[in-house]
Amino acid sequence: MNRIKSVMLLTLLSVILMAIGGMVGGRSGAMVMFIISLGINFISYWNCDKIALRSYNAQPLSKEEVPELYELVEDLTKRAHMPMPRLYVVPTAVPNAFATGRDENHAAVAVTEGLISMLDRDEIAGVISHELSHIKHRDTLIMTLAASIAGAISWIANMAQWAAIFGGGRDEDGNSANPMALMVMAVIAPIAAAVIQMALSRSREYMADASGAAISGKPLALASALAKLDDYAHHRVMSQATPASSGLFIINPLAGVRSTMVNLFSTHPPTEERIKRLREIAAKMH
Repeated sequence: MNRIKSVMLLTLLSVILMAIGGMVGGRSGAMVMFIISLGINFISYWNCDKIALRSYNAQPLSKEEVPELYELVEDLTKRAHMPMPRLYVVPTAVPNAFATGRDENHAAVAVTEGLISMLDRDEIAGVISHELSHIKHRDTLIMTLAASIAGAISWIANMAQWAAIFGGGRDEDGNSANPMALMVMAVIAPIAAAVIQMALSRSREYMADASGAAISGKPLALASALAKLDDYAHHRVMSQATPASSGLFIINPLAGVRSTMVNLFSTHPPTEERIKRLREIAAKMH
């Protein structure tokens, strides 16, 4: 059911992209956006790990550099019955983490320098287990595809806004596009894309928390990690983060942005609710 829902929502994102193209250039514009959406999906499928890692300047970590972290991840992957992912570090003091890759055999987990220095071993295990769950259920591929299309929608919507202001945009017959309709589309399209990303991401975060708790066997450690990361995120924003890619992270890296739009359409469920559910899981375990 989750897979069907994800395909439907990704298709809807592509339809929004085509709708913007149709507003600006008629049927020809819609067809161009259809081809672009296919290209985005194709490129993202084969290169989603490279796209995400490059976006955050993530650097590869060798076993010699972080032997304890490697041993921890190796142990967790054995428990999860999956291959060892590649490990990366993001050069920022803001503690956070994300996973990427199209499947278990082409996956990577990236942690920030701040996460390694702030959390203890059990908390790091909880975070890594959460990310391994995303890999196992292919959430990483789905969210990267959604982020790529949502980013394209925001970019095209911005172009449509300028076209409305300066009278650009024509259909196949050479008629000018309705500037008011272009302005409305320029505002609504990014909001619709954000809502779809939110629908894709929120339920998956709860699932990854529960599955991660099962892998590590320490749900309270994951709850503690989430509390620390969320508190830090509200006081310092990760400068490299963008709204389109924020859903990749375990905690919203833009949580500290004082924007009604950003907070209203957050890709992450409330951290308090996630912690509450993890405590309930811990109670059942014991």
